[in-house]
Amino acid sequence: MSDDAPARPRVVALGGGHGLHASLSALRRVTTDLTAVVTVADDGGSSGRLRRELGVLPPGDLRMALAALCGDDEWGQTWSRVVQHRFHGEGDLQGHAVGNLLIVALWELLDDPVKALEWVGRLLGAHGRVLPMASVPLDIQAEVELDGAVTIVRGQVACALTPGRVRAISLVPSDPPVSPEAVTAIHEADWVVLGPGSWFTSVLPHLKVPELARALATTSARRLVILNLAPQPGETDGFSPENHLEVLRDHAPSLLVDAVVADRGVVPEPGELEKAVVALGGRLVLADVGASDGSARHDAPRLAAVLDEIFREKR
Repeated sequence: MSDDAPARPRVVALGGGHGLHASLSALRRVTTDLTAVVTVADDGGSSGRLRRELGVLPPGDLRMALAALCGDDEWGQTWSRVVQHRFHGEGDLQGHAVGNLLIVALWELLDDPVKALEWVGRLLGAHGRVLPMASVPLDIQAEVELDGAVTIVRGQVACALTPGRVRAISLVPSDPPVSPEAVTAIHEADWVVLGPGSWFTSVLPHLKVPELARALATTSARRLVILNLAPQPGETDGFSPENHLEVLRDHAPSLLVDAVVADRGVVPEPGELEKAVVALGGRLVLADVGASDGSARHDAPRLAAVLDEIFREKR
């Protein structure tokens, strides 16, 4: 960033699941002023059960974000493992994550989702804060093309596992209430980060919440997109890196970005991707950000180093 900009930028990261976990694991190494705005549309597993039985926000993606913000010391690593731990056995607790139950318990005690997440963050020693994308549970609705016919699929799990090609998504309800803290964080940020993650079910939903979309379009923050290392099975099968940006533009035509980060090994011929980046108003940053074992995972220290250089205008 420029000489008169803060050394530790204010950053807001949008997403959910493993993708947001990856970006937060890197970003907490770069800044101490970090806010995660997390999707609340999960309807499967432990989160789906708690959502259906108690009428609460699905806590799973919020839990994963909090775990990613835990430090590398013994306290942080221990609590990260605790909240991610799932019960075994055959009883009612089977499959539930400890962190999900902790979050829901605090929601019931405090009757304030944001304040409850702050308490969990304090317990974990989280390096940042976590906010829900909306104040009510959401459903993702997808237009899916299969064998020439277009159908509507509803629910995050159904959208993620559909055998067809997802063309577009919308949300139910279409204009959900948003926590004021999330809107304020976006307006006060120096950088807003989208991705990586499940494109249609974790990344794009933020762009379909009208109040968040307005904040993203009008904030003075710079916007950065981190692309996935591989297509998501069942959701973006066959997608090229530029396809991801094309559907992002389709879902938010007025949104401009400043930079797009892609792994050098995933983009051997960057010409088409560069065109897609320029169409969004940004520049392409190619770097080695994947795990050294060749798996489709971002390496947190590598990604952190690249993001730090971008934020400091060194790359």
